[in-house]
Amino acid sequence: MTPEGKVKNQIKQTLDEMGAYHFMPVSNGMGRMGIPDVIGCLYGVFFGIEAKAGKGRTTALQERELAKIHVAGGIDLIINEENVGNLRAILEEELKRRR
Repeated sequence: MTPEGKVKNQIKQTLDEMGAYHFMPVSNGMGRMGIPDVIGCLYGVFFGIEAKAGKGRTTALQERELAKIHVAGGIDLIINEENVGNLRAILEEELKRRR
């Protein structure tokens, strides 16, 4: 499994534990480019999470999509192996801001 795959698995596990609805959009060239790796909803708040590992950086298209989520009132996150352990706390803090 790739380092990014490990981050994605940890993200999914945390979201499952939190009871979030989430899915990973299929990227087969037929959809919109730059969509975050994980899309979901928790307590009525939409979120998009881009998973990265190592020196991985977001592309301009990914940044554009994350910005659109943010402007629309959703939670936009970039999660990597350094902060994946704090995902629960990060999401809970973001949710508090919206209540």
